[in-house]
Amino acid sequence: MSMAGNERIKIITGDITALDADAIVNAANSSLQGGGGVDGAIHRAAGPELKAYCKTIGTCPTGEARITPGFKLRARHVIHTVGPVWHGGEKNETALLASCYRESLQLAASAGCRTVAFPAISTGAFRFPADKAARIAWATITDFLRTHPQPETVYLVFFEENARSIFERAVKDEF
Repeated sequence: MSMAGNERIKIITGDITALDADAIVNAANSSLQGGGGVDGAIHRAAGPELKAYCKTIGTCPTGEARITPGFKLRARHVIHTVGPVWHGGEKNETALLASCYRESLQLAASAGCRTVAFPAISTGAFRFPADKAARIAWATITDFLRTHPQPETVYLVFFEENARSIFERAVKDEF
């Protein structure tokens, strides 16, 4: 499904690690060494080469992004971004989350990616409210796509239908 206002954004339910996209975005931790949730799933699916490669990069600060090969994934690249932990909105969380999306899109465009897939960054263990995160993601992605020809298609991938519904309601109400 795509939502009115931007036909280049597709909202789907599924397993991001199984997508045939040029790049998938990893909601990483700053060590880039894997963890739980999406981060752990991507590392497991990509194989040990991803962890070894990430060691050569070092760390990634919150709000920034790094790109690696996809190794055993169908995706050619993994874009690792570190979302903010929610502290009630008092620690620049909104700007940092927007930066995650913007920097990931910039890396995807620079790498010539026609398709990129995002999970719901920071909404799991980092406790960012899903409705707020949805509005930030939508606004940042649509703003980027207005002025950039690539990526041609952005997938917003939700593992569970409930998370997808929360996102769609928040975006529909806002935009």
